[in-house]
Amino acid sequence: MGKTRILVVEDDKNILKLIIYNLEKEGFFCSGVSNGEDALKELETTRPDLVVLDIMLPGMDGLEVCRRIRQEKSLANMPIIMLTAKGEEVDRIVGFEIGADDYMVKPFSPRELILRIKSVLKRGREENSQDVLLEAGSLVMDLAKHKVIAGKKEVELTMMEFNLLKTLMSRRGRVQSREKLLDEVWDIAADVTTRTVDTHIKRLRSKLGKSGDLIETVRGVGYRFSEDH
Repeated sequence: MGKTRILVVEDDKNILKLIIYNLEKEGFFCSGVSNGEDALKELETTRPDLVVLDIMLPGMDGLEVCRRIRQEKSLANMPIIMLTAKGEEVDRIVGFEIGADDYMVKPFSPRELILRIKSVLKRGREENSQDVLLEAGSLVMDLAKHKVIAGKKEVELTMMEFNLLKTLMSRRGRVQSREKLLDEVWDIAADVTTRTVDTHIKRLRSKLGKSGDLIETVRGVGYRFSEDH
């Protein structure tokens, strides 16, 4: 198995060098670009295992880059960690709504970024190693192939959305609190709030169509996957 490849998109040259230095020191293979247009060109020619994406970029910003990645079927479940100086909760919610898997605010610790990257990649490997089908009505999750079928139509989910649905479906009928979901789905999320779970659930329900109704809200507690199917 070759080295894990990471694309870093950051317009501040010093921060770009710092990130690449620390990631390569950790054993990752890195490439770096300073704007959104070059990031999309890079993705056309190479297939990184994860993207570290700054939001405040010249020209096309990171949010638009993230949207375009999620619209491309072959890249739809590629892990994206957003890195930005914007620390307000509303900015984090926007990032998660368009498909970011994790979100870090500058100034940041290179060590924490490395831990976040390893955590996101580990979840992806664990999902791909499981030869299991989870089914409920017309909703089917194929964990081995990383596929979700809802109403006979394949649904493109981000890694976080996939992991969230897997957690709920595998514990059908049992209420999962927002805190528990944060701990298990996001793993290390010191600056992620419980509202993030609500944002992901809303997006997940929308993508699943009628099957999204199987995710029930337990007021004041959290969420539960219906056991009636």
